[in-house]
Amino acid sequence: MIKITLPDGSTKEFDSAVTPLDVAKSISEGLARNTISAMVNGTQVETTTPITEDSSVQLLTWNDDLGKKAFWHSSAHLLAQAILDFYPNAKLTIGPAIEQGFYYDVDFGDEVLSEKDFEKIEKKMLEHAKINSTFEKYPVSKTDALKEYADNEYKTELITNLNDGEITFCKHEDFVDLCRGGHIPATGIVKAVKVLNAAGAYWRGDEKNKQLTRVYGISFPKQKDLTEYLERLEEAKRRDHRKLGKELGIFAFSEKVGAGLPLWLPKGTALRKKLEEFLSKAQKKGGYEFVMTPHIANVELYKTSGHYEKYGADSFQPIKTPNDGEEFFLKPMNCPHHCEIYKTSQWSYKDLPKRYAEFGTVYRYEQSGELHGLTRVRGFTQDDAHIFCTPDQLMDEFKKVIDLTLYVFKSLGFEDFVTQISLRDPDHKEKYIGSDENWEKAENAIMVAAKEKNLKTVIEYGEAAFYGPKLDFMVKDALGRKWQLGTIQVDYNLPERFDLNYIGSDNEKHRPVMIHRAPFGSMERFIAILLENTAGDFPLWLAPDQFTILPISEKYVDYAKKVSQLLENHDICGLIDDRNEKTGKKIRDAELQKLPFMLIVGENEAVNGTVSVRKRGEGDLGEMSVEDFANYFLKEAKI
Repeated sequence: MIKITLPDGSTKEFDSAVTPLDVAKSISEGLARNTISAMVNGTQVETTTPITEDSSVQLLTWNDDLGKKAFWHSSAHLLAQAILDFYPNAKLTIGPAIEQGFYYDVDFGDEVLSEKDFEKIEKKMLEHAKINSTFEKYPVSKTDALKEYADNEYKTELITNLNDGEITFCKHEDFVDLCRGGHIPATGIVKAVKVLNAAGAYWRGDEKNKQLTRVYGISFPKQKDLTEYLERLEEAKRRDHRKLGKELGIFAFSEKVGAGLPLWLPKGTALRKKLEEFLSKAQKKGGYEFVMTPHIANVELYKTSGHYEKYGADSFQPIKTPNDGEEFFLKPMNCPHHCEIYKTSQWSYKDLPKRYAEFGTVYRYEQSGELHGLTRVRGFTQDDAHIFCTPDQLMDEFKKVIDLTLYVFKSLGFEDFVTQISLRDPDHKEKYIGSDENWEKAENAIMVAAKEKNLKTVIEYGEAAFYGPKLDFMVKDALGRKWQLGTIQVDYNLPERFDLNYIGSDNEKHRPVMIHRAPFGSMERFIAILLENTAGDFPLWLAPDQFTILPISEKYVDYAKKVSQLLENHDICGLIDDRNEKTGKKIRDAELQKLPFMLIVGENEAVNGTVSVRKRGEGDLGEMSVEDFANYFLKEAKI
């Protein structure tokens, strides 16, 4: 007998080996029709994979993220097959599923794939899909696999790094590919496809390797789903933070300054300062002390922390000084600096926790192909803080940081999110520093705190920082895309590496625990997602310019200046549009600039000491005294 345990804890018994599809059929024919993949003992498999021992089984449909992963990975096979139909000399490399769709990296040799080729590839993919051929995965010896790909150096490299018994091929129709698996039952399930774009990508993500063509696509089980996706894609283009950032004068890039190094324009700087003031106020209430650290440090600091060993080769190269053997590093992290601040005094358990906060700019050498607006840059500012506490204080401090992060998200309209418990990869512990005991304590603390705060969580192995596990806040934006913003990390390891201590009640030295946290994550990424989530219509309290005063002629500019000064006395900031343009044009321009309020002033307003108020998106609110408008504004802008 084989015992199958389902996610809800219920069990089913079978006389002999079964497949996930058999398990689905035993529940209902409808479930069997909709099951496209499965998880068996934590590994994703095909619905036809034999189960020969007692196992836990999760049946996956299109509505599951892992079901979509199998669907999109299978579609990548269809894409590769169609590409070879038109480009038989092309060399295939890898084709994974991604969060939205899939891609395949291809070496086209001397040939070039262009956008005009996309439609014919889509049609060919659907032709193959309609044949409804099954995906068949089977093992291949290393020797035979190398023979099969003797003329493909990319597949050969992948196979060389595998052992006999680890190599599988997947076949559908007459197309065969090296593949680890996770496929849908047959190609016919794919009903709608779209080739989205093609871009350059280095083999294995290494700039030293050859540049390939990465072909992106997406597919769906219904044409209606594709139509809705393309509509969302158009909306995403409208909300693209790179487009809005330019139109609204938030930020810019300069080739002379360098790729991935944003320049903050006056409006963007005002926006950043408001966000910093908002979080600084909340942190001050939470007992944080503010510190500042340099942009560079001696390389020995990062050797002590472990950052040099883990990231040194991929960072900006060290800065050499006139002194022989002396090297400095652009700061990739703030935490080693904060450890050194902690060490400036000898602390007692009565002094803890110590909470050091800093808006610290750090630098990391991202490859040029991975740079993307503000979401992936080479210089960015973290809303960083590090809490040094006793082990007994850890749980309470961690929960306070969760509360702070939730307050930030609620205040800025991020309500759809999941917290990801990011743990180390149990099969590759060599990637991390510290003892198993410390890792287990840190991971347990995060899981208990998340449960006590009733957070909706998922667990991801292999996503921890090298020094400790994390609680990552994965936010869904207005278009349903997921982004990692806030993060909280528990760290027993850096306090050991820096030999941090405090005097306990027993008058002996003890090791503190360190919490790393950043509710925004980075100012750059947070502002990018905020721009796209709001389409540039920021919360009123956060808008860089909260009003524009529109004098109907030059005669009323002096009165406009008086109104502006009165509003600035209430910490309401804006501008005066004194251009020699008609009022209607000024209103249209203010709408395009997404200015929340337009205050129109003419003879009547100047005589009465009033303003005619127009609110973006609502129209005329009538005439108000300046004081009444200020009170109305402050009430509307309250967080």
